Amino acid sequence: MSELAARRARLLLAMLLLLAALVAVAVLPVPSPLRMRTWAQSVGIAAPLLFLFGHTLVTMAPVPRTVFTLAAGLLFGPVLGVALSLVATMLSAVAAFVVVRRLARAAVLPHLDHKVLQAVDARLRRRGWLAVASLRLIPVVPFSGLNYCSALSSIRFRHYLAGTVGVVPGSVALVVLGDALTGTISPALLAVSLTSAAIGVVGLVAEACFPATATQGEDTSS
Repeated sequence: MSELAARRARLLLAMLLLLAALVAVAVLPVPSPLRMRTWAQSVGIAAPLLFLFGHTLVTMAPVPRTVFTLAAGLLFGPVLGVALSLVATMLSAVAAFVVVRRLARAAVLPHLDHKVLQAVDARLRRRGWLAVASLRLIPVVPFSGLNYCSALSSIRFRHYLAGTVGVVPGSVALVVLGDALTGTISPALLAVSLTSAAIGVVGLVAEACFPATATQGEDTSS
């Protein structure tokens, strides 16, 4: 099969899957957000534990975590939702970093574009945790992609871990949005979300405007 035919086949398959999804949404009964939360609460401790495990495991792969973050607020409310989202995100970030650095770094590095890798590595090495934190604050930067790039770079694990706190503003905001889908919203969590977003903006500006004064994370130790 030629490459053009393969592309057409993949496009056709994608269109069929999309059509099937639209038909399923139109035909099958979809529970309301409030009913989803009621169900999650009725299950007991099993629901948050299963969510925590699934979130951690799935987002180690290149899968957007936005769906999980919204679901945390929708299913568990603002307080427990924020806690579950942040714990799962940290666990996923740590696991992805350790797996890639320990098992894949030596095998992958020779096959990468060294100019691109050197540019990323230089930024992470020069700014350490602040570079990771600032990149975490940018919504379009893939969560898993940054995990992998950090693991392949020479940044130290403790700087990478410290910089992962940059996920807090976006996570809190999405959990609050997920909670709002049920028709209820916590004013306190909304205030925390707005404050976190403001801190995130300040961090981005600081990282962009002020040059790094020290070299961090120059070795490959974890």
